[in-house]
Amino acid sequence: MLQVEVAYARPDRQEILSVQVPEGATAVDAVNQSGIVAIFPEIDAETIDMGIFGKAIKKPAEQELREGDRVELYRPLLIDPKQARLNRAKKKSEPD
Repeated sequence: MLQVEVAYARPDRQEILSVQVPEGATAVDAVNQSGIVAIFPEIDAETIDMGIFGKAIKKPAEQELREGDRVELYRPLLIDPKQARLNRAKKKSEPD
């Protein structure tokens, strides 16, 4: 058995759950086994973007886990980061 973590955060709440998974378990397996979907019902383990220690996973259903991995679940972006920076720059340059 492997000891891994599953992490998800919203602006109002975050959870990091420890879970034991069998050798050969995938990131999706860990998410399903962790029970995090019961805490955050908006999570769809089959479609949500995931990463391990901040590195995005392209195919979570195929990504085998290793001892100590932290599977991170990512919320969709509300605005493109480049557009957000542009908006902040414009706001700073406006006279008061």
